[in-house]
Amino acid sequence: MAAKALFRPLTAALFAAHAVGADNVPATGPLVVAANHRSYLDPPLLGTWFPRVLHYMAKRELFANPLIGAILRSVHAFPVERDRPDLGAIKHALETLKRGECVGIFPEGRRNRDGVAKARGGAVLIAATARCPIVPVGLVGTDRAARRLRGARVEVRIGTPLVFQGTVRKPTKVEIERWTEELSASIERLLAD
Repeated sequence: MAAKALFRPLTAALFAAHAVGADNVPATGPLVVAANHRSYLDPPLLGTWFPRVLHYMAKRELFANPLIGAILRSVHAFPVERDRPDLGAIKHALETLKRGECVGIFPEGRRNRDGVAKARGGAVLIAATARCPIVPVGLVGTDRAARRLRGARVEVRIGTPLVFQGTVRKPTKVEIERWTEELSASIERLLAD
């Protein structure tokens, strides 16, 4: 919460940053938060303006540096291997959700500078397995803000929670693919508004 108190006025001054749709976020209970990822500023801006504390999946390579790793852990990030299914990261995410907290995931798996990379199914799989809602978020202007520190405008657009739970059995590959497309479409609509 101290980071939010510091970064909200700073990012508001630098980028006119603000959030819309915060009333869509349930005040309690587990949530997966899924956002587009165009800039290295996305994680701190989303964490600053989302109304609840986020526990992020962050690429494992960032944790190799002890100082950066310590900073990331202090803001609730945990490592994930991006290029293969990482059962340890999935287990950590599910344990976080079981405690009623929020897990932040960028479904594209890495920065998507040109906006053409497709979302992967991990965010939806984790939400469906935890039987919790997933909140789509469109981050607008963060790519411009990364290129120039002043004059860019950033908006964090928070959408309506989606529920992808199916039946009590494990979700099928077809369901995960279909739900991932629905999540991507929700994020695209937020970006287009």
